Amino acid sequence: MVYCGVPRRSGPRAPSDPRDMTSPTAPTTGDAPSRARLAILGAKFVISAGLLTFLLTRIDTSRFLAIIQNVSLPWLTGALGLYLVMILASVWRWQQLLEAQHLIVPRRALLGSYLVATFFSNFLPSNIGGDVMRIRDTADAAGSRTLATAVVAMDRAIGLVGLLFVAAAGASAAVWSDASAAVPVWPPLLWGAFAASAGGLIVAVGAPTLAARTLAPARRFHATWVEVRLGRLTAAFSRFRERPALLVWCLGGAVVVQAILVAFYAVVAHSAGISIAVHHLAVLVPVSFVVQMVPVSINGFGVREATFSYYFTTLGLPIDAALALSLLATFTVVIFSLSGLIVYATRR
Repeated sequence: MVYCGVPRRSGPRAPSDPRDMTSPTAPTTGDAPSRARLAILGAKFVISAGLLTFLLTRIDTSRFLAIIQNVSLPWLTGALGLYLVMILASVWRWQQLLEAQHLIVPRRALLGSYLVATFFSNFLPSNIGGDVMRIRDTADAAGSRTLATAVVAMDRAIGLVGLLFVAAAGASAAVWSDASAAVPVWPPLLWGAFAASAGGLIVAVGAPTLAARTLAPARRFHATWVEVRLGRLTAAFSRFRERPALLVWCLGGAVVVQAILVAFYAVVAHSAGISIAVHHLAVLVPVSFVVQMVPVSINGFGVREATFSYYFTTLGLPIDAALALSLLATFTVVIFSLSGLIVYATRR
């Protein structure tokens, strides 16, 4: 494992268990798992291709191409800068959560890892490819893949709470700005989702043994292996509980990250001459990311565009603009993520 700096761990640390860096031995089952994975991948491809094909048949091709051709490159470059700021804010949050576990990893190393993770998230047909890279890159510093996973999982959970807060606030702002206008997502529904996710996070941190009790039935598959990991998971959540102020700061960081992401989409929309209120983007962007979490497509393709199209249609806006905005933003992110390929290729 290579970092841009030398990762160090401070504070008390349990002795590293080599078994924590491996998986328990499983019986050989031939090619069945490979065939199942290929079948799932094929189904995802069919769904993504089918949705995109359906949407493309419902647009005015000439208007869609006109939007794409008239994109302002300076504004699109500005959007790339905003995306970099969002990445930097995300790296800060990840570093804070690592420090809560008494792990000191250089920010430059985390930035490189996050860029690589962004690349893999965009070029692997999986929603968790980037997280796997982040876990791998911090497992050595943590001395435990379970601990590295717990940190990334907490980062994801806090990010989800921040995402739902921005969506709920955006929906409320949309209703406040024009009570007679249609709001595609009911604000109380989003506030309820935010409250539920925040409550679940509080329970997970406040009762660190709850996760171990919930996963206890897994012991029957490999008692020793599972027991070690449940112990490490409980210890990790206990350390998070000792730093409530830090978690609050990280939640604030998650809100900032989502706000920057909304601004990124607003700049992309402006670059293409697409008119949509920022408060609607504050609803649409987070909701589209929640929808993409459902693993039924290739990196959200098709599902994301369908979500944009539904939202635009509800507002009385053309599908052409919805599809153009979604694809332009995705293309911009893919271009940015190539920086992760450079980092990955130049690692020693």
